[in-house]
Amino acid sequence: MKHEWRKHEKNLYVPKSKPELVTVPEQKFFMIKGKGNPNSEEFSEKINVLYSLSYAVRMMPKGGYTPEGYFEYTVYPLEGIWDLTEEGRKLTTLNKDELVYTIMIRQPEFVTEEIIEKAFENVRKKKPHPLLEDVTFGVMEDGLSVQMLHVGSYDEEPQSFVKMNEFIETNSLDKVTLVHREIYLSDARKVEPAKLKTVLRYRVKPRN
Repeated sequence: MKHEWRKHEKNLYVPKSKPELVTVPEQKFFMIKGKGNPNSEEFSEKINVLYSLSYAVRMMPKGGYTPEGYFEYTVYPLEGIWDLTEEGRKLTTLNKDELVYTIMIRQPEFVTEEIIEKAFENVRKKKPHPLLEDVTFGVMEDGLSVQMLHVGSYDEEPQSFVKMNEFIETNSLDKVTLVHREIYLSDARKVEPAKLKTVLRYRVKPRN
């Protein structure tokens, strides 16, 4: 049976529109770092490169190579970890040019370094791009986190962050870090801003 993250991992990708606790296990990712406005052409190119690699893994059996442990699956959604430069932190309003980010796409558990190398080889042959050299492969484990579904434009996310901060305080939790994760369930190129769905997540720990 095809593994579909929306159905089989609902606790991670289909949260409620109010804050809740979740434990996020270790996960594998293609990742690329950057700085600046996410509305830029460079940001779009980085997304395209991540998807090229992700689909290279997904389509390997059709190219004649079936990785050990391979199973049919839906490619995971784009994610981002967001922070600000030191200068950006000093400002009273958000300057998107001062954003610092890591965008990523999760990979299935069967993915190994060998498979990653093959994916890079395939993309270099079929869709060569200079940004490929900036992509890394790694493992992350968020562990205990507070998350919620934000429905609406990205610029309205602060309204949801207020709710999350209230939940964190009420439940005697502390943020592990000020950076937050976003998981994009909608394609911003095809969905109007008011209907965008984004998972927002903070890593937390019990307050001492």
